[in-house]
Amino acid sequence: MLWSRVMADLIVVFHACYVGFVVLGLAAILIGAVCGWTWVRNIYFRVVHLAMIAIVVGEALAGVPCPLTIWEKQLRVRAGQATYPGDFLGYWVHRLIFYQAEPWVFTLSYAIFGLAVVAALVLAPPRLHAARAHNPDGHPPQPAC
Repeated sequence: MLWSRVMADLIVVFHACYVGFVVLGLAAILIGAVCGWTWVRNIYFRVVHLAMIAIVVGEALAGVPCPLTIWEKQLRVRAGQATYPGDFLGYWVHRLIFYQAEPWVFTLSYAIFGLAVVAALVLAPPRLHAARAHNPDGHPPQPAC
């Protein structure tokens, strides 16, 4: 069925965007904290970012497979396409760097990444309203980057 294949492909795109937001979001937060980017301290961005990785860590610790992976596989079967073993991240890590690992390795990776996000909250805390800091001469400070 064409619609099943299209929906499966849309789920993969959404899934990749989800992973990208979590991974690149942390990189942006860390770089932005060093460079003085005020947008990386936006409370809404940070709460969404934390919630997204908390969902992943919670699923992994509970041994619950990702619903996006399940839905995609079900749609691929319905469309008559082949599916892949394991979870989304495990599959793509394998595809990108030919790495195989036990599920606990990915669970540990998710948990460590989640702790890194929490550490970023402590090291570069979010702000509800980014206050404009000024030098004694009244001008905004120059970013480090």
